[in-house]
Amino acid sequence: MSNVAGLVLPFFGLIFIGYALARLKPQPVEALGWINTFVIYVALPALFFQLLAKTPIERLTEWSYIFGAVAATYIVFSLMFAASMLLSRSGIAESTIKGLSAAYGNIGYMGPGLALLAFGEEAAVPVALIFCFENIAHFAVAPMMMALSGGSRQGPLQLALEVVRKIVLHPFILATAAGVAAAALHVTPPVPIERLLAYLSSAAAPCALFAMGVSLALRPLKRVPHELGAIAILKLIVHPLLCYVILSWVGDFSEIWVFSAVLLASLPTATNVFVISQQYGVWMERASASVLITTVLSVATVTGLLYAITNGILPPDLFP
Repeated sequence: MSNVAGLVLPFFGLIFIGYALARLKPQPVEALGWINTFVIYVALPALFFQLLAKTPIERLTEWSYIFGAVAATYIVFSLMFAASMLLSRSGIAESTIKGLSAAYGNIGYMGPGLALLAFGEEAAVPVALIFCFENIAHFAVAPMMMALSGGSRQGPLQLALEVVRKIVLHPFILATAAGVAAAALHVTPPVPIERLLAYLSSAAAPCALFAMGVSLALRPLKRVPHELGAIAILKLIVHPLLCYVILSWVGDFSEIWVFSAVLLASLPTATNVFVISQQYGVWMERASASVLITTVLSVATVTGLLYAITNGILPPDLFP
């Protein structure tokens, strides 16, 4: 257990430090802008590029692995979406945000740092693959569902172009594409560039987690949705369990690849869900509450998962 605590406490400790400092030394919300810009546009892209560029190209085309991870996410999304539509009689827009709250994990800010800390550099490739393809799906699904709900005033062509633009120009996806190209062409950056990338990569996780803690503090808990129990169970328990079963079923992947995907699936609701809800003016306070509360609960669930993995309680393949 001490080994798991050594992994989890520094990780969640950075989130707590950001949260505590934001409470003790309040700053305008705009003050967070530059650190978010640094993380999203510089540090995490550098991390993805550096690790992917060193990976053999044949390992970057595991389509069954990508399908399994994304399928698990969107089965969970569909379950929450259907329950919201049928049981709560909510509209498409609100049900979409609820579905994303249950399925869209914090794989950008929390995923790379925790997976690399727990499993080493071999986790970089599966993390990058899942991040890219899940975000491509999210960037497409959210605006499409909002358009179906009547909450988008864009025409079909304009909407499609906007989705493509968000996917193609996202800095994480650009960095991943550059890393894959470098791996395919066996390109090695000059030593000064390599050192710069290493410095930026090492700053990615601490800055991202600190910024996440600050973001949580800046969104005080005002309204707890009655669906929160279902959202928390789906996000923190059902999603990783489903991901584990599907990946065990669809392929024979390495232990680290399976556990990296399961770990990413176990992460709490992404702060991007609140951003999407704010963009469309739907379910904002309750989306914020979902992010905060699932993050708090994930301290226990992620710790339990890592304990099960590191102590051999969870086999790497259900169907060997």
